[in-house]
Amino acid sequence: MILIKKNMSQNLNLSNPLNDVQMMLLRLFSRPMSKNDQEAIRNLLLDYYKTELQKEVDETMKKKNITRKDFDEILNKQQRSK
Repeated sequence: MILIKKNMSQNLNLSNPLNDVQMMLLRLFSRPMSKNDQEAIRNLLLDYYKTELQKEVDETMKKKNITRKDFDEILNKQQRSK
């Protein structure tokens, strides 16, 4: 089992071993860095996952033949019923 400090006051128990990317990131970021560097890296990762999520949503919408109009109709229907 691997213990990692989370928010300096909590321990996060990981029963699964870390994958290669996680290990690489731990080694890469095992040096002191500024708050600006931390924020830039965080934003970079968030942007990456936002893009990946949007690709998955777009692909699912295409497979299920869902359009933006469908979402708008559902949203409008829900707002009218409130």
